[in-house]
Amino acid sequence: MSTVQSTALAAQPGAIGFFERYLTIWVALCIVAGILFGQWLPAVFHAIGAMEVARVNLPVGVLIWIMIIPMLIKIDFGAMGQVAGHWRGIGVTLFVNWLVKPFSMALLGWIFIRHLFAGWLPADHLDSYIAGLILLAAAPCTAMVFVWSQLCKGDPYFTLSQVALNDAIMVVAFAPVVALLLGLSSITVPWDTLITSVALYIVVPVLIAQVIRKVLLARGAATYQRVVGALAPYSITALLATLVLLFGFQGSAIVEQPLVILLLAVPILIQVLLNSGLAYLLNRKLGVAHCVAGPSALIGASNFFELAVATAISLFGFQSGAALATVVGVLIEVPVMLFVVGVVNRSQRWYESP
Repeated sequence: MSTVQSTALAAQPGAIGFFERYLTIWVALCIVAGILFGQWLPAVFHAIGAMEVARVNLPVGVLIWIMIIPMLIKIDFGAMGQVAGHWRGIGVTLFVNWLVKPFSMALLGWIFIRHLFAGWLPADHLDSYIAGLILLAAAPCTAMVFVWSQLCKGDPYFTLSQVALNDAIMVVAFAPVVALLLGLSSITVPWDTLITSVALYIVVPVLIAQVIRKVLLARGAATYQRVVGALAPYSITALLATLVLLFGFQGSAIVEQPLVILLLAVPILIQVLLNSGLAYLLNRKLGVAHCVAGPSALIGASNFFELAVATAISLFGFQSGAALATVVGVLIEVPVMLFVVGVVNRSQRWYESP
């Protein structure tokens, strides 16, 4: 078995983990905890919010690294050599990820946030909500995709090569795409903060993760799998801790207008279903195998919400509508993606019919 094959297998979880399966419940509990702590301990949260360097909050920066690096250790950039073998599925996913998803989300944000729901949302947060939705859509999923792929019996080599390629593209495309769409939405883009966020939350973690990955693999596949498994709970724990901080700052606004979360979920839900359906149908039209079409549809629909949350905080702050919008993406990610997995699995006979 080649190194790429063995690491591809290592990246595939045996099943969705306990924390991942109930992530929506943990997020809901963190919302409640954050709101309560924010009301009880306002001085503590303001002190944490003040710990910034160049508009980057240091405690959140540390938590984001703990979140992202264990996920990036799973990524084998050498797997991009397999792209040619799955060029149609890869092409569909890239088309949906980079040419459809960010722009469709910007359109949905304009329709729902700026127009249909504007009367029920705080007027001074409308632009910030749209910015958060754009940040969410511009970051293709990195880690949870391995879970979704396994649940729909997806080709692990396609999944690994696609995630590696998406991460490589994200290093250079995330900032320009976000800046373009924020500019089209008439939202001022602090370029220096955006570039700093890309460096801190994409480039540096990728480099660190790849060094760790190389060291672990040099010690054997068993060591690699053991360490990756041991680090996984830290990612979820850091995510939940970040959410407690977020909602500690957002608490007053949420208590006053709880409808906001429900309204923000509408364009996110539509976007997930739209993009997964589009990718699935395009793969069927092109004659792509079901084991590739499934993960292709799921990669095209899910988001790298950890990066979106971190960038929203850096660009707009803890108390911004952008940060809240990205957190809503976390809230609905698991149940919606499990629904999409179920549709992919149940429709296999139809997909493979002439």
